[in-house]
Amino acid sequence: MMEEDSKIIQELTKERPYIQFLSEKAVTVLDDTFLSLKESITAPDPSEFRRRVKEGKESKDTRQRIVVLGTGWGAHAFLQSVDAVKYEVVVVSPRNFMLFTPMLAGSAVGTVEFLSITEPIRRVNPYADYLEATCTHVNAAQKSITCQSVICEGNSCDIEEFELPYDVLLVAVGATTNTYGIPGVKEYCHFLKQINDAVKLRTSIGNAFERANLPGLSDAQRTQALTFVIVGAGPTGVEFTAELRDFVEEDVPKFYPHLLPFVRIKLVEASDRVLTMFDEALQAEAVKRLTEAPQKLVEQGLIGEDMTEVLLKVGVKEVKNRDIVLSDGRSLPYGLAVWAAGNGPLPLVSNLIKELPEQEEKQAFGRGRLVTDEWLRVKGTEGVLAIGDCCVIDDKPLPANAQAASQQGFFLGRLLSKNIDFTRSIPERTGPITTPGELLSVGEKRENGKIYAKGFQFLNLGTLAYTGGDSALAQIAVDKRAIKSSGEAGFLLWRSVYLSKQVSLRNRALVFFDWVKSRLWGRDLTRFNET
Repeated sequence: MMEEDSKIIQELTKERPYIQFLSEKAVTVLDDTFLSLKESITAPDPSEFRRRVKEGKESKDTRQRIVVLGTGWGAHAFLQSVDAVKYEVVVVSPRNFMLFTPMLAGSAVGTVEFLSITEPIRRVNPYADYLEATCTHVNAAQKSITCQSVICEGNSCDIEEFELPYDVLLVAVGATTNTYGIPGVKEYCHFLKQINDAVKLRTSIGNAFERANLPGLSDAQRTQALTFVIVGAGPTGVEFTAELRDFVEEDVPKFYPHLLPFVRIKLVEASDRVLTMFDEALQAEAVKRLTEAPQKLVEQGLIGEDMTEVLLKVGVKEVKNRDIVLSDGRSLPYGLAVWAAGNGPLPLVSNLIKELPEQEEKQAFGRGRLVTDEWLRVKGTEGVLAIGDCCVIDDKPLPANAQAASQQGFFLGRLLSKNIDFTRSIPERTGPITTPGELLSVGEKRENGKIYAKGFQFLNLGTLAYTGGDSALAQIAVDKRAIKSSGEAGFLLWRSVYLSKQVSLRNRALVFFDWVKSRLWGRDLTRFNET
């Protein structure tokens, strides 16, 4: 039997050919659309349903409880696709909104506003409950989690701790910024992971120009105040560099023209390449776009040709107050530093790994992440699933991006809603097929009459990156080939995709108007300092 199961698992988890997989995706979309239309007619009123459940008047209050940790891309996709009438879905997160992270860089300089790229999590699935709290511990043996809620008003904070049992736990907490233990990074660098990071960064950029604008400063002091160092040339580092350069070239001349000659932007990368997910030609194009100074400002003597520099093959040894020590021994004075150099595990994930022996054994591959099987079940325990940056499928690494997390979230939400039993060695359908396309979209029927769920397979839809000056890179994957674009064509594609991928019509409208507003009237430099 074990040998037969092993053979079935191998067949269910092998990579399907591109055309076959694309066809399955198309059928899945049609199937989900049909079910959504059906549910819009038959589903109960959300407010009334939740009220009855809370009061114990709803017969479905014996439903299995799914606890979702996090409100990021994976959790958002899961909430969109899971049937929260069939299951009791409880979301636990200290953040009560979904954040469109690819546009954090733009919000940090005022290209878009903070609220334009956030969506309240309660709007995503009106049948789910949300608890504003932080999960501090997972007791996998008892199937419960410990949560802590901190709600502050003024200078006083109420701290509440509570236990929450679960039948299924979905860990979708993402990752934190990895400082690699380098001294001074946490103390002196800005990060760009959360909306609060972008708010602080936007304020600090304004502070840098106001500081440099004060009388009595020497040219060297102004140059240091206006030297911006970004560490890490992945998508976050490159896009923030591009957005900052746009701000300097388009808005600073209107308000601080006398300070332009002192501005320096330096992108530091330990490897020999930027944007490693793109091919070499597009990487070179990115460096060219980032370092290419607008000739009009150069001819006017407002900026130099070397305003923006990309420093490759040099790491950071230590970050001091107003000074960065590089791996080659050089010292780099700065006014503002941004750390965008990779992901690291959150304490919750690290602690869960320590409590599960099988997870500890697999950390040579997991590297601080939860290791799952092909159905995203955390190995070494039962009833725990994981998606996004906090996990990795055993021997099948995926890109740590929103695209992968979203696909994983939809995958799990769909399977749970279609009665797939995850407690069996091979996830299996327990009810009848209800729609014509459901079999193809969910699983595979075997000779023994059982319907097994296929393992998760990632569909690479391509990669985009903004490089400044109305230019962007686009690398769209089609089977084993890549369609590449850059410059203005890439920029149009980048904006079109980012607009279409906003999580709601409200967000699309807000982002579109932000783009129009910043184009017509410039970015908003208003700062609200705490007093």
